[in-house]
Amino acid sequence: MTQDQKRVFLIDRLLDESPRTRGWAVPEDPAEQKRLLRSLMNVRPPKPIGEDFLTVQDEYLREETARKPVTDAADLTPLEPGIYLWQGDITALKCGAIVNAANSGMTGCYVPCHNCIDNCIHTYAGVRLRLACAQLMERQGHEEPAGQAKLTPAYALPCRYVLHTVGPIVDGPLTERHKQELASCYRACLALAQENHVDSVAFCCISTGVFGFPKPAAARIAVETVCRYKNDTKVIFNVHNQTDYALYRRLLG
Repeated sequence: MTQDQKRVFLIDRLLDESPRTRGWAVPEDPAEQKRLLRSLMNVRPPKPIGEDFLTVQDEYLREETARKPVTDAADLTPLEPGIYLWQGDITALKCGAIVNAANSGMTGCYVPCHNCIDNCIHTYAGVRLRLACAQLMERQGHEEPAGQAKLTPAYALPCRYVLHTVGPIVDGPLTERHKQELASCYRACLALAQENHVDSVAFCCISTGVFGFPKPAAARIAVETVCRYKNDTKVIFNVHNQTDYALYRRLLG
């Protein structure tokens, strides 16, 4: 199948899962098809699906990622021994593990096509990631507290694993508890990476989006915590924009 044929196949299968959407016409425009496919993946509850779907999905998502294109962590230049700074799309980074700034439910963002990192990672990993997270949460029996970490396979992403961590929500003055919880996110991810022999970890800017943690303070905590607790694991600070890049660049090197 061509990439277009794979996309239509995936849309048809997802539409057919629900009586509400069964029989919907697939748009002709490729851009509208991509938006519909992502929306259907975003709202789909965590449940199994056939291997034929997963095979086509993984082929399709890997090709979409390859068109970005993929950056290999091995090609990056460190600013300090074992510490890197990289501006780019974390879903197109080939490394040991990427860090997902998750919510307490831990099964991803259900808002169609939302631009948060949680949504992007679940979209390009494929539908198995949500199911894996749901199984972890079912075994745990309660929501994920801030400052801990969970490890899952990365599925269709170019990295090997995803480290999921819930950062603190700052909806008022920044407190010492907020700072301690954020530092704990970085420590927990590093510890879990070492436990699972992960050679490199790419951290996003945890809690600085809709969770409201002030970016300068978050960057300082991230760098200080990593420098204090990192081991042989290579650490990549992944930033999405030039403002974040400048914050980390002042703190590193």
